[in-house]
Amino acid sequence: MSVVPAAAGQILRQRASRKEIFGWAMFDFANQAFTLLIITVVFGELFTTVIVGDRGDDYRLANLLWSLALAVSYLLVVITGPLCGAVMDYQASKKRFLFVSYLATVATTAMLYFVAPGYVILGLLLIVVSNYAYSMGESFIAAFLPDLGPPEDLGKISGFGWALGYVGGLFAAGFTLVALGEATAENFERVRWVGPFAAAFFLIAAIPTFLWVKERGIPQPPGRSYREIAWERVSTTLHELRHFRDLGIFLVSLLFSMAGVYIIIAFAFIYGAQVIGWDESIRNLMFIIVQITAAAGALGFGFIQDRIGTKFTYQCTLVLWVAAILAIWATPEVTAFLNVRFDLGWEAQHLFLFVGCLAGLSLGSSQSASRALVGLFSPSRKAAEFFGFWGLANKLAGVFGIIGLGLLQSVVGLQASILLCAALFIIAILICLVVNQSRGQQAARDWEARNGHDPTEAR
Repeated sequence: MSVVPAAAGQILRQRASRKEIFGWAMFDFANQAFTLLIITVVFGELFTTVIVGDRGDDYRLANLLWSLALAVSYLLVVITGPLCGAVMDYQASKKRFLFVSYLATVATTAMLYFVAPGYVILGLLLIVVSNYAYSMGESFIAAFLPDLGPPEDLGKISGFGWALGYVGGLFAAGFTLVALGEATAENFERVRWVGPFAAAFFLIAAIPTFLWVKERGIPQPPGRSYREIAWERVSTTLHELRHFRDLGIFLVSLLFSMAGVYIIIAFAFIYGAQVIGWDESIRNLMFIIVQITAAAGALGFGFIQDRIGTKFTYQCTLVLWVAAILAIWATPEVTAFLNVRFDLGWEAQHLFLFVGCLAGLSLGSSQSASRALVGLFSPSRKAAEFFGFWGLANKLAGVFGIIGLGLLQSVVGLQASILLCAALFIIAILICLVVNQSRGQQAARDWEARNGHDPTEAR
């Protein structure tokens, strides 16, 4: 099949202005309100323990329903993400798509206020739609990354975005945890405001993105339907992926690693409430620890990866993840052992705080490194399309990872099933051994040269 011409007039990969990079990173700052308050810290716990609240069955049904809602939303991203990416590249309309996903996330997140105990179906529907819109926006904003700087700067830029995102999380959730309190039935009338607050934070904090980030490229002339354009571009890209061997292998590795990450994002605080049995003060302290260490991991590893290589950095973060998962699983038993061996009076929730440091470092660094590596392997004229496939791999990972965890915990319980994450990270490490970063970057340069783009200027 013939290659559809890329948009003419693309700006080459020179470093963008500080204002534009800051505006791009502010979207990460803004959308962390949704990730943390809705998926990770507050609403996920509220949904499983209060809105569904099957405590007598160890919340296994609630956890399974939560898994299904997230998995369905990620499956929708899998179906539509690459097609949207193709249209964005052809029509030079990344900002338009990003804006629509942003408004949809804000609106449906605000509506979570109306999800009361027993309103399970409404809660499931709103989580599916809001998480779908958020996840699409996550892929759309990532598609701007290759235009923000040369390859040697992408690690730092990506790391800055993730780090600023975790700072945004501190602002958003820090206020929420203090002002709204625990996710309990007794406190429901206060904590139900978490949806409107997350929506308002996202709405306001993302404004710099739409003011300062530039839409590069010139749209191709109309004449065919978007569906025809999208299918042709996606088909062409799938056909051409044999020329991007290292990108393809890396996306398979990413499929497994992000399955583990999505499980942690969706269930870490649920695990703390159900398995560790922490109290409110420890939960709040854990949140602060994870945000600070995740920001440090994203920023620190962002600088390191430009020196030691993005692929090697990514593999190191997965080793950290394996250690973190084993520590999470063993926390209750290790606490009991230490208490007997050294005559201590620790509770599992206290040791769990140390585990949170390791998990936070792993979280920020692994996400930053994976996004930067896709940027290195992407020709600038197919950036949105390739980041659509990056989003596809991420969300497909979310589908089978979260569903797998949900089904497994319904049989063996949440603590034992968390070991699934360690197995996923080990598989990702082994697959990534085959990836050659230099060869992958050269493939992108070769594609640009064949399609009328001077690779010496671009890179």
